[in-house]
Amino acid sequence: MFSLPVIAQEADSRDESLLLQRLAVADRDEAIHLDRQLQALWSKSGSAAMDLLLKRGRDALEVSDTPAAIEHLTALTDHAPEFAEGWHARASAFFEAELFGPAMADLERALMLNPNNYNAIFGLGAMLEVFGDQKRAYEAYNRVLAIHPYHEEVTKAVERLRPVVEGEAL
Repeated sequence: MFSLPVIAQEADSRDESLLLQRLAVADRDEAIHLDRQLQALWSKSGSAAMDLLLKRGRDALEVSDTPAAIEHLTALTDHAPEFAEGWHARASAFFEAELFGPAMADLERALMLNPNNYNAIFGLGAMLEVFGDQKRAYEAYNRVLAIHPYHEEVTKAVERLRPVVEGEAL
């Protein structure tokens, strides 16, 4: 017999798969709607307390209180290590603090747990770009566009890097 959390996780997984399939072929307006649904789904840990830690961490990032964000998000990753969005959010906080090693490690963990998180892949591309690895950043950005063809920031990044990367290939 299945417990309710297991059944809920299976339903969320089916919902995520369907949303991602629709996103890959959506028009721009539908993509905005699907993106919001995916973000809401990925932000649910299954625990009100963990969701509160995520909210507090994100709120701290919004007001540029990076130390508080890292503190809240570290508590989240400590208590919910299988919650991909906690790792992704903490990676963002570490990136803001210019702690690139921990940010990269958290992105890797987030993507191991949720390989379709296009915002985490975008974060990886942004970090690779900071490190001067335009080719791999470009590849990461194109991976995002395969999942979310209308990701505005990624579209701009691809347009910016295309001449550089394609010029190197010549």
